[in-house]
Amino acid sequence: MTARAGALDGARRVLVVRLDNVGDVVLQTPALRALRRALPDAHITLLASPAGAHVAPLLPAVDEVRTLRALWQDASGALPFDPARERAAVDDLAAGAYDAAVIATSFSQSPHPPAYACYLAGIPIRAALSPDFAGGVLSHPVTPPAPGGHQADRTLALLAGLGIAPAGPQLELAVPAGAAIAARGLLDGVGAGDRYAVVAPGASCPSRRWDPARFGAAAAGIAAGAGMTAVVVGSAREAPLADQVVAAAASPDVVSVAGKTDLAELAAVIAGAAVVVTNNSGPLHLADAFARPTVALFAGTELEAEFAPRTAPLRLLRRPTACSPCRAFACPYQMECLDIAPGMVVDAALDLLRPGA
Repeated sequence: MTARAGALDGARRVLVVRLDNVGDVVLQTPALRALRRALPDAHITLLASPAGAHVAPLLPAVDEVRTLRALWQDASGALPFDPARERAAVDDLAAGAYDAAVIATSFSQSPHPPAYACYLAGIPIRAALSPDFAGGVLSHPVTPPAPGGHQADRTLALLAGLGIAPAGPQLELAVPAGAAIAARGLLDGVGAGDRYAVVAPGASCPSRRWDPARFGAAAAGIAAGAGMTAVVVGSAREAPLADQVVAAAASPDVVSVAGKTDLAELAAVIAGAAVVVTNNSGPLHLADAFARPTVALFAGTELEAEFAPRTAPLRLLRRPTACSPCRAFACPYQMECLDIAPGMVVDAALDLLRPGA
């Protein structure tokens, strides 16, 4: 069964469900733009994880963001057994009085748990990509696209099955004026001029993180080679990692602002960068949204075609390995896929900085 074209016609309150990381929410922005253009008068709510909700100030197509730490997304098994918590989550969804739920998933996620929660909440239209039979849990199942495609295109394929035309594949974020002012003040405070590099050593799992000592050596090389400050960024949790990068760089031109920005301010810092050096992580997609020249240290955990930037000028670095794509949170080997010499990163960044690159 496939969804009917025009399924969302007349919907006034639409819930878009995406319950994972910052980068995954950023990758939904082409679909959010298409949904907004198709339903200009609708109230669009994003249901996000606590982490993903930090993207909210940057989303021009969304009216409201609500958060849920979903049991079915609990990869660590940290959530205690608490059926009352789940019933309260359903009640919270019911209070939104939504006409429709558009459930966005990655290739590895099942849409059926969130669809069932939406069913219990009384949401009549529940649409998602689904290759599997789930009875009436989904009112509008759509056949998924072929595997291996870009993850930003999955929700566009879902919307196409609902009769909504794409509005371009480009990622779209808007930095609030206050965040831009705060970011500029922070950069001035660490001595970064108008032309600076951004270095983002963090990632959501260890298997995607290039060695911080190599990050430091590369940051120092870029700063020296380009005559600019290299600004190390990250969340408060990643501040110790950023400190390792700064220590390894041993250069006054490599400084850290990790833990000193919210996500909107981080986006503003990245939007103004001359070049961004990052793992396959949230900053990679932020850089793509603002078309910033990017050097990506891309682990073999995923296929490049699924997540790589498509707008930003890009140099993607990865060692081919037989185990890729492993989808692993932690590498059981020696991270051979990220055995990249700092000099290769410096050369790639300086090449992107050359006029006309």
